[in-house]
Amino acid sequence: MVGGGAGAFDCNNDGFPDLVLAGGEDKAKFYVNRSQAAGALKFEEKPSGLELDKVIGAYPIDVDSDGIMDVFLLRSGENVLLRGQGECRFERANESWGLDGGDAWSTAFSAIWEGTNTWPTLAVGNYIDRFEDFEPWGSCTDNWLHRPAAPDQQRFAPPLALTPSFCPLSILFTDWNRSGTPSLRVSNDREYYKGGQEQLWRVKPGEAPSLYTEQEGWKYLRIWGMGIASRDLDFDGYPEYFLTSMADNKLQKLVGNTGQGGAKPSYADIAFAKGVTAHRPYMGGEIRPSTAWHTDFEDMNNDGRVDLFIAKGNVAKMPDFAEKDPNNLLVQKQDGNFVELGEDAGVASVATGRGGAVADFNLDGKLDLLVVNQGSPAEVWRNTTVKPGRFLQLALRQQGTNSDAVGAWIEVKTGDHVQRREVTVGGGHASGKAGWHHFGLGDLSETELRVIWPDGEASPWQSVSSDHFYILRRGKDAEAWVPGEPLDMAAR
Repeated sequence: MVGGGAGAFDCNNDGFPDLVLAGGEDKAKFYVNRSQAAGALKFEEKPSGLELDKVIGAYPIDVDSDGIMDVFLLRSGENVLLRGQGECRFERANESWGLDGGDAWSTAFSAIWEGTNTWPTLAVGNYIDRFEDFEPWGSCTDNWLHRPAAPDQQRFAPPLALTPSFCPLSILFTDWNRSGTPSLRVSNDREYYKGGQEQLWRVKPGEAPSLYTEQEGWKYLRIWGMGIASRDLDFDGYPEYFLTSMADNKLQKLVGNTGQGGAKPSYADIAFAKGVTAHRPYMGGEIRPSTAWHTDFEDMNNDGRVDLFIAKGNVAKMPDFAEKDPNNLLVQKQDGNFVELGEDAGVASVATGRGGAVADFNLDGKLDLLVVNQGSPAEVWRNTTVKPGRFLQLALRQQGTNSDAVGAWIEVKTGDHVQRREVTVGGGHASGKAGWHHFGLGDLSETELRVIWPDGEASPWQSVSSDHFYILRRGKDAEAWVPGEPLDMAAR
């Protein structure tokens, strides 16, 4: 019904994103990426240790900061954290890392490093009680916050319940007000809760989490929340948030008084104005409303303006919603509005989509697409855009803890604008990715970039050439890398 996620990340240090696909009642499957640079997409199924059953979703994260990606598997039953051993092999780490995987129906995940902790904080969203009937409403189970046992310990404390909990299908740690302290945004499925709404948790190091209230600016909103994507669309320094749902989807813009960390969490919906409600199928003559799941902002044609992908699919033959529900590819125009190009792009599948990934699977500078479908094979589309713009692909590294710099902001100058991208773990629908951070540059042959690292320190602006991959090590100049060459991702 829900889930069917994917994890995209490089686990054999060749730069190409590999894949783990959730299998539901069947076992998950892992695929190593055998594509050649700028060539056809090719994946090979390979044993990895990730092949558990009852997997709902997958999120890559380097928990122990050893430079090897680990994977958190959301499951119906015990969640499992698997430690990367290199060369795409993984071992169970629940016991050695002190993780209580519980016995719930887990459907959402996000992570952040709080303050100076050496170990991440993991948030898990749980759905309805899997031992009860779907109806009546009100059987949502507690969400969990897994904090480190101590700031300097490399293991987790017992989970803290985040109550009230309202059946989330997507959660995301994000620094919505640029305060330097991310909060936890929670998108909930109104189908099963009583008295619930969308939530924003204040999560400060060393303090108990607390919900933002209407008195503080948080607006009451109830949707069938299924996926979250974030990006600063209007170049004002603050991220917008796209929330998938059934029928019309939401695009939220911060309208509270802004200031460095002083904004109120008050948002206005601008989805209709921007052309991204995506509330019913755009082809096939279907008039019943759509059902949206995984979503992501990425620049699919490298023109310097991020686009929006949405995976679509009926929940379970619900008669009031579209049965043939094509995926959306909403391309951003120069005026900041979006136009539907899913059919023209060839990604308008009417399979029952759920999770997915937008990633450059063949490292040609153009982002490709993956969608995990329920009841039919997953689909992968190679991006064959004719005459795309130029691009940058960036990887962050820092010494010590949080080697991938989760919580950092990458800023890239594009003409009169500065593109800003927050480095996050979470969001989407049961699907995570790690690796290269992609920027379209239009026709620019070179540009300037900088990183605001998780502790707030800003690197100097530095010039880079377009159509390159760069490793950005903290305190050092950008290092160019070419696909096919040895890739050194050590944090030094």
